[in-house]
Formats: sequence, C-alpha cells, structure tokens
Amino acid sequence: MAKKNQKMVEEITAMDVDFAQWYTDICKKAELVSYTSVKGCMVIRPYGYAIWENIQRILDAKFKETGHVNVNMPMFIPESLLQKEKDHVEGFAPEVAWVTYGGSEKLEERLCVRPTSETLFCDHYKDIVHSYRDLPKLYNQWVSVVRWEKTTRPFLRSREFLWQEGHTIHATAEEAIQETERMLNVYADFCEKCLAMPVVKGRKTESDKFAGAVSTYAIEALMHDGKALQAGTSHYFGDGFAKAFGIQFAGKDNKLAYPHQTSWGMTTRLIGAIIMTHGDDSGLVLPPAVAPVQAVIVPIAQHKEGVLDKANELYQALAAKGIRVKLDDSDNSPGWKFAQYEMKGIPVRIEIGPKDIESGQCVVAARFNGEKQTVALDENYAALCDTVTDLLENVIPQGMFQKALENRKNKTYVCQTMDEITQALEEKGDGFIEAMWCGDEACEDKVKEVPGDHPRHRGAPRRRRGQDRCSLPGSGSRRDFRRPSGRTPRERRELHQASGKAGEHRERNAGRFELVCDPGRPRDPHHRQPGQGIRRCNGSARARHRQEDRERAGLPRPDQGQHGPRDPRHRLR
Repeated sequence: MAKKNQKMVEEITAMDVDFAQWYTDICKKAELVSYTSVKGCMVIRPYGYAIWENIQRILDAKFKETGHVNVNMPMFIPESLLQKEKDHVEGFAPEVAWVTYGGSEKLEERLCVRPTSETLFCDHYKDIVHSYRDLPKLYNQWVSVVRWEKTTRPFLRSREFLWQEGHTIHATAEEAIQETERMLNVYADFCEKCLAMPVVKGRKTESDKFAGAVSTYAIEALMHDGKALQAGTSHYFGDGFAKAFGIQFAGKDNKLAYPHQTSWGMTTRLIGAIIMTHGDDSGLVLPPAVAPVQAVIVPIAQHKEGVLDKANELYQALAAKGIRVKLDDSDNSPGWKFAQYEMKGIPVRIEIGPKDIESGQCVVAARFNGEKQTVALDENYAALCDTVTDLLENVIPQGMFQKALENRKNKTYVCQTMDEITQALEEKGDGFIEAMWCGDEACEDKVKEVPGDHPRHRGAPRRRRGQDRCSLPGSGSRRDFRRPSGRTPRERRELHQASGKAGEHRERNAGRFELVCDPGRPRDPHHRQPGQGIRRCNGSARARHRQEDRERAGLPRPDQGQHGPRDPRHRLR
C-alpha cells in the first residue's frame, strides 16, 4: 500500500516547479481533454464531459427551482442584429467569428457565430412581449459559443466552449436587479456547497463590466498559485437593450414602458477552477458532488478465491445506496490502480483482499487528505455504506472547502497604500489584495500598472482603523471599497423610482427647503423659487442658512456645547 502523502504519479510536473505545466499535465493524464488539429479548440473526453454533465445536472435543477425554463437559440446572428446595441457589438467585435459563405455562394449579409445571445433573445422578446401579463420571462439555454481567443488553455480559455446563459426580462428595474443578485447567489451557493470552492462576490468596475451592461456582478475564486479566476457572472442590463430593439409592453396603467433585462452564465471554465483549487501533485481532487465516479473498489490479490465475489458484494451494496461506484477487476496491479485513481481524483477508494476478508473488514481511503480507516463488514454492509456516504456528503466536501478557504486566507493581504500593495505582491506572491478604492478609473489604471495586479471587483467593505481613504497617493476620497449596497447610482435611482417613494421624498424635501429658505431672507440664486422644481443649494449655502436659523432660535453654534466651546481635538473630521 502507498504511504500517506507519497506522490504516486511521476509523469505530473510538481505545481511548485511549473504551475502551468502541472495544470496541462493533469488535463491530459487524467484524460479530461485532448488537443485537435483545430487550433484553439479541444476535445472534451468522456471523463471530462462527465464532470460537466454533473455540473449541468445540479445547476439545471437549481434554475428550475427558481422558475426558469430551458430554450435554444440559433447559432448564427445576422450582422445587422448584432449592430443594434453599439456598446455590445464594440465589446465583442475583436472576438467574433464570421460566416461569409453558404456552400459556394457568398452571403448577402455576414453571419456571426454566436459569442453570446443577448441580441437573439431581444429579437425574440419583441415578438412575444406586449403586456405586463407576458412578464417576466425566465429563460436559460445550454449551448456552445465561439470567441476567437488568441491565447488558449484547456477549459480556461478556448475558441469554442460550453456554457449556460440565462436571459430574463422583467417589468420593473427592481425585479431585474433582484434577479441579477439572486442568480449571483445561486452561483456562489453552488460553488461553495457542491464544488467546495470558496468565492468572493462583488461588482465589476466600469472598465471591466460586460459590454452593454449597466452593471456586472461576479464571483471570484483563488487558485493554488494565488491567481484569481472568475467563476461566474450576472449582469443587469437596465432597459438599454429594450430601447435598442424596440421592446415595449403595456403596463397596468395602460401606458407603454420598456422592460428591464438580465443575463448570467457559467462555463466549462469551472472544471479548470476545480483542478487549480483542489488538485495536487498526484493529480485531480474532485468534489464528490460532480465526480463521475465517487468510489472505486480495488481488489487485492484478486486471483485468490472469494476476493472478487466479496468485491462484487460491496459494489452492489454501495450502488443500491445511489453511490456512483466502480469495481476495477482488470489485470492491472493494485499499485497501478492506486496511482490511476489518485490521478483521476476519485473521492473514495475501497481496498479488499484475502486478509481483509479473514478479518471481516475493508480499508477505506479518502483522496483529498489520504487518510485511511478500517470498516467492519457487517450484515448487508451497512457500516461501509454509512461510512462512505458520510465521507461523500460531509467529511470530504467540508474538508476540501476548509483547505481551499485556508489557502485563500493565507494569500489575502490587507494594504492601505500603493507601496504596501507592491511590497505584498513582491514579498508574499500573488493573492487577493484588500484595499480602499475611491471608484475613480484613473486610480484603477494605476493599480493595473503594478506587475501581476488587476482589480477583480468591488467586494464587501471591511473597515479598519486608519483604512478609510483610497489606497492611491494623492487621493483624498473617503468612499468605501464599494458603495454601501453594492449597486450603481443608476440601479439605486431606478429602484427608488420603482418603489413609489420618490414622490413622497420630493414632498418632504420641499417642506425642508421652504423652512431653511425663510421668505424674509434674501434668496440665493440656487434656491427653489416659487413655481419651480426643487433645486438644492450648495453645501456652503446650506451650512450658512442652518447657522442663521440656529441663531434666530437662540441655539448654540454646532462647535459649542452647553459649557462653552468644544475641545478642537474632539471635533469630528
């Protein structure tokens, strides 16, 4: 038997020697992919595709639980259709593959090979959405897409890849934004509970959001080498696509309105994320939920009488419990089998031999940590089934998640200045940087100039003493790492208007401004004049008028208490 932590597959390059080659070795040796004569494309082999099928099965069930249905859109998009949304087409133009000939005849209009399907869904929506009763539409499709990437790697970046893309359309901004956030949470829950992969949720910066979107939300996972990988995205489009495609519906007030849309997707990149989050120098380490084979039975000295019969009994007992189990009764040596299934990342290995049968037990090993335990072979093999089930449903997923979470914690650095960011990356290596940012794109560009550094998204703010300013020199901003709700100003404005509270706030503000702007006082040109809409005075005018009102009421100045002036050291910044 192999010793714990012993490397069993010498053909795989060690990850600390060459991480990129380690990743490629696993993809090939574990029989996940093969290269083809089609440059930039790959063959997803049966074992790799079985992982994708399990991902698809789990996600599809989650989508249907939330009311979504599957559809299928055409692969080809006419150029005129793609051109309708300017920002969208400009964002995808460099990656688009075009069909110019049909057979031997040149086409009158070029056809784009689907890089994404927003335009196709919009073209469909305008024919089927006419009334608020037609909304919402909650669609998803499982298809392949083509993006003409220059640099490719298996699963992570290829010219053709598999994905799901959800597309929904709603009557109000509030519903669409809730859908955007709900699906981001579905993705995060799937990654953490089914893939044992901790993720960070946040909103992409303006320069990094999806082409044509108002805002893009994403989940990011940290790999073994300290690099971040975008595991899923969810986009809020507002009504921009609806206006570009002329999609309108009659609301409950019988007035025409533009609907609001969302889009969200995950790809076969998730398989690459699993490899780089959990894999080790012996090969794959698969989460049980998506492993094609959850447990493998390896007979020892199978030529001896009774060994294969007992192994078959174990197989039948585990299969009856719904466990995806394999019995390897090939003539390969046990050592070869151990190495093979280590490389393929099968979560549980069960060893049974003549001595085990005599002792009335078997050996159960967990792939993620190499720990072994002996399990009694009782009647109906109940103890074995319970042990393997507990490993697959609790011990292994939780252990893998905690191991990945520990890696992320060790590679997450809190910085307050650009010098600290540079120093952390140079001395500690790649990882997540937590730093304050004012939201200015110029500051973002400066961060991108740091070798190996790229802003992923705005995560949840974590305030620390002294850490309330942008990390870049010369910036005086005190804004949070992201806005309090994580939503853009446009999203908050649309939600506010949709809630019906905008009118109430205008009335309340009108009363406030009338009180501040005393009719007996000469009016500032910025104040609200009778018959005009509300116009806010500037900050200095508001402060001056508040002080004048205080003085007329006999109240002390803001910087004085009942017992005289405050200590200036106590004045709020």
